[in-house]
Order: sequence, then structure tokens, then C-alpha cells
Amino acid sequence: MKIRIGIMGYGNLGRGIECALKQNEDMELVAVFTRRDPKTVNILTSGVKVYSAEDVEKHKDEIDVMILCGGSATDLPVQTPKLAEMFNVIDSFDTHAKIPEHFDNVNAASEKSGKISVISVGWDPGMFSLNRLYGNAILPNGKDYTFWGKGVSQGHSDAVRRVNGVLDAKQYTIPVDEALSKVRSGENPELTTRQKHIRECFVVAAEDADKCAIENEIKNMPNYFADYDTIVHFITAEEMKKNHSGIPHGGFVIRSGKTGFNNENTHIIEYSLKLDSNPEFTSSVLVAYARAAYKLNKEGQKGCKTVFDIAPAYLSPKSPAQLRKELL
Repeated sequence: MKIRIGIMGYGNLGRGIECALKQNEDMELVAVFTRRDPKTVNILTSGVKVYSAEDVEKHKDEIDVMILCGGSATDLPVQTPKLAEMFNVIDSFDTHAKIPEHFDNVNAASEKSGKISVISVGWDPGMFSLNRLYGNAILPNGKDYTFWGKGVSQGHSDAVRRVNGVLDAKQYTIPVDEALSKVRSGENPELTTRQKHIRECFVVAAEDADKCAIENEIKNMPNYFADYDTIVHFITAEEMKKNHSGIPHGGFVIRSGKTGFNNENTHIIEYSLKLDSNPEFTSSVLVAYARAAYKLNKEGQKGCKTVFDIAPAYLSPKSPAQLRKELL
């Protein structure tokens, strides 16, 4: 019997979940839920119905795991605890500073319902978090470095699009090569925000817009660009469509540490990602953890988990014997 998956929200992430499920033979999509008019939402999988998000409770006996595809700012803090009262749930909550609070809220709901929830699943938080943990445990005398990019930051792109006179924009986060080289060489440098990343913006401006004013506002935007070296390019709508229509991303987690009685030996642990599609990769991680949530709940476990709490074997459709034979 296949694991029955529901999708809450059908944007880039929801479509990514749908694509990922096609590659996992032990799982099937059984329903999509949307806040839009369901009649206006066309999904890729034939035979699967789209329902109003308001009707989700009617389907709680038809779904083994609900994957939540809302945003971290306002959607998931409300949706995840609410739906955890009915379903095993997975989310990609990525506001790092608020994860402890989100965990407590979701855990209370899951303990009450006897379900499993897994929060903050993706690549950061998620896969990058795991690699930071492994690095810290293995090389306790060392330092962590996380670099993001080269890739599109959707939040920063949206901030640029809100500037007066901007019709469209894409912002790329780019690691500084010199900083990466110093870390990889084992120098353990102290790096400021500006020394680690560059922000590069491609902007389509209105015909009568003041481009100097736009550039100045972008470069001095607090919390987004003021602390970085920022490059602004003005391009046409045609160039934007041709050269910047994708959502690539990636990055590096590096642990640089010392061993030996006198700390005489240096070691570098590096995990890197290069992604053509940020939402599709994130979706693939969510689907693997949906399998884990299903297995854990079948064992009688309940409550909220993070990637730190789940053994790798739970992510795989293969048996423990197969994993020992094929991958160990």
C-alpha cells in the first residue's frame, strides 16, 4: 500500500512536491488543497482532485502525510500547528530565529493528536543543518562557515520589486571567492557579512523611472542590501525573460577544524549544493521526510521532530538490510 500524500498550497513548492512524488514509487498524491478557487488550479497529475483549503478536515482519514507549502512569515506559524491536530505534517519553516518557538507550538498540537510533525525541512534549514551538526560533533575544535549561492534569493528579489519604479527584478546571492579560498585553506578567518557574500541585482525599470534613485534605494536598504557590496544592472524585460527566468540556488557548509595532541593537523569538511531549481530540490527533501514521518507514526511515535531527530534509514524506501548491503 502506498503512502498517501496531500499538498497544502500549490505554488512553486507545491508543484515541486508533485514532481518529486512521481519519482517515489512507494508514495502517491491523493489531494491538493488551495486558498484559491479550486476550479482555477490546474495540476499536473491526472485523476487527483483539488479542494478548498477550508475543506481540509473532511479529508483527514484519506491522507497519511500532509506536506505544507506555505510561507514562513505568516502561513506556517498558523497552518502547521492547526493541521498537526489532524495529520502527520511536514513543513519548510525557515525563519531560523523563530524555530524554537515554532517547534513548541507544533509539538503541543502533535502530542495532542498523536501524530508526527517534522518542521524546518529543506536544505537550509535541513540538509545544511545536518552537516553543521556532523561537523561540530566530529571536529569540536573548529569553526563553521555557511555560504549561500550563487542563486536567486526570492525574498530579496521581492524587496527590490517593491522599490518605486521597478517593474521586475531578480537578486542573486554570490559567495566571495577570496573568503571561500581562505576557509578552504584552513585559515579559520573571521569574516564580516560583507566579506562573505555579494548581492547582484538585475532590474527592469519603468521608462520614466529615475534609475539613480532606484540604485541608491536598493544599495541602502536596511536588512537586505546595506551590509553588502551590491551591484545593480538595469536590463530590458526581454533580457529578464531570456536570462533570468529560472530559480537556481545552492551553497556550501564548511567545517574547518584541528586534531592532534597539540592541534597540529587541519581538516576541512565541505558539503555543497548546486541547484537548477531551489523549490524542486527543497520539495525532494520534504518528500523524503514525509516517508520518515509516516514510518515513525506507524511505530507509535508522536510529537514534533526536526532533521536532527530522524535517523537516515527512515528517509529511504529501502529496507535496513538493503541499505547495509548497497550503501554502507
